[in-house]
Amino acid sequence: MGKAAAGKAGLGQRGELLTAQALEKNGFSLIASNWRCPYGEVDLIARRGEDLYFIEVRTRRTLGLPTPEHSLTPRKLDRMETVARAYLGSQTTGAVETWHLSFVAVAMDRTGRLHRITLYPDLAGEPEDLLKGPTQPAVP
Repeated sequence: MGKAAAGKAGLGQRGELLTAQALEKNGFSLIASNWRCPYGEVDLIARRGEDLYFIEVRTRRTLGLPTPEHSLTPRKLDRMETVARAYLGSQTTGAVETWHLSFVAVAMDRTGRLHRITLYPDLAGEPEDLLKGPTQPAVP
């Protein structure tokens, strides 16, 4: 994720960098960033255990509405799936892998102070707070 850009593009790059760092602290291994094909691009591809995650990162510099979650449209979801299938068809060994379309919401205040990085590993599934670190099992 090379040189930082200004404005909206710079904000997006910062969100992707912060997300990549948070993912690695939470047990993910980064495979690719900004992977492109004729159908579009995926921001981050990561692995946790045996599962692959195709991650769209949305960063907003507002703590009110609209939230980063509001920016994920049905059209974007369709494109994410098409790009993920293109990656799987071109980059994997042929073995069927478990994969997930995932979303990360990065929220900052107007000064750029980070407030949250929320991972939705299966889009509609239970969110994970990536700033809190890996979840530890309860001690009996």
